Amino acid sequence: MKALLPIYCRPLGYVILLFSLFIPFFLVMQGMVTDANLLFYKECTKLLMMVGALMILFALVKNENRETEQIRNNATRQAIFLTVLFLFGGMLYRVAKGDLLTVDTSSFLTFLIVNVLCLEFGMKKSMVDHLFKK
Repeated sequence: MKALLPIYCRPLGYVILLFSLFIPFFLVMQGMVTDANLLFYKECTKLLMMVGALMILFALVKNENRETEQIRNNATRQAIFLTVLFLFGGMLYRVAKGDLLTVDTSSFLTFLIVNVLCLEFGMKKSMVDHLFKK
C-alpha cells in the first residue's frame, strides 16, 4: 500500500489523536457537554480519531521504500485479524451476559487504532533488524 500523504501528516496525525483524546475532558470540565449534545461530541471525537489514524497510516515515512509498503500491508493484515478477534470476543461477552441493547459502533475506529499500533511495531522492528544486521 503506497503512501498518499506528505511526511508532515504523520506527526500531525498523532497531534490530532492526542487532541481528540483529551478535548472531551476539557469540555466536560468547562460544562459544555450536556445530555442534549453528548452524542454530538462523542461522534465528533470518534471522527477526529479516525482522521488522525488515517493520516498516520497513509503518510510518507522518511526513506520510504518497498519494505515500508510491505510493512504497511502486513500491519493491515494483522490489524484485520486482531480486530476480528476483539469484536468476536466482545460479541461473545454480550451473548454470555445476555445484553440485547448494547451495540458496538466503533469497530472501524478499533481497526484503525490496531492498524496504527501494528504499523508502529513493524516500523520499529524493521529499524532494530537493520541495526543488528549491520
